[in-house]
Amino acid sequence: MSELEMLAARAGALLLQRGEWLAAAESCTGGWLAQSVTAIAGSSTWFERGFVTYSNAAKSEMLGVPASTLERHGAVSEATARLMAQGALAHSRADWAVAITGIAGPTGGSPDKPVGTVCFAWACKEGGCEAGTAHFSGDRAGVREQSVRHALRGLIERLEGASPVA
Repeated sequence: MSELEMLAARAGALLLQRGEWLAAAESCTGGWLAQSVTAIAGSSTWFERGFVTYSNAAKSEMLGVPASTLERHGAVSEATARLMAQGALAHSRADWAVAITGIAGPTGGSPDKPVGTVCFAWACKEGGCEAGTAHFSGDRAGVREQSVRHALRGLIERLEGASPVA
């Protein structure tokens, strides 16, 4: 079992124990988080759905991210990640949502947001949404894999907490 599958299985066990569901909102990872969790047998009891919203139009149409946020902050921003996670909750039956948006490379970076910059958000229907930014190195596949790993670890940390996201 790969590390991603082990993390997905751990997240799934925690969700199942809590009787809760997960939705994923992904951009640069292109569904890799959803693939990782659905590789786990029985994930249909805790994984509700995934949104692959690679374009800005998809982020707006599928998740309700306002064009003004995308223009002001960019697709790769904590503001956008938060709205993606909140949109995934609003457009699903999930209790938890994870959002990933970033620049996997090898092109597309800027001085302010270099290749490897990835923004994340974790939202809980019971209340709260946390966001953060990480910077990964490596090639495109490496950045994407590290992003999925980081997202799953963040979810596990929040699920292991005694209360919902602050």
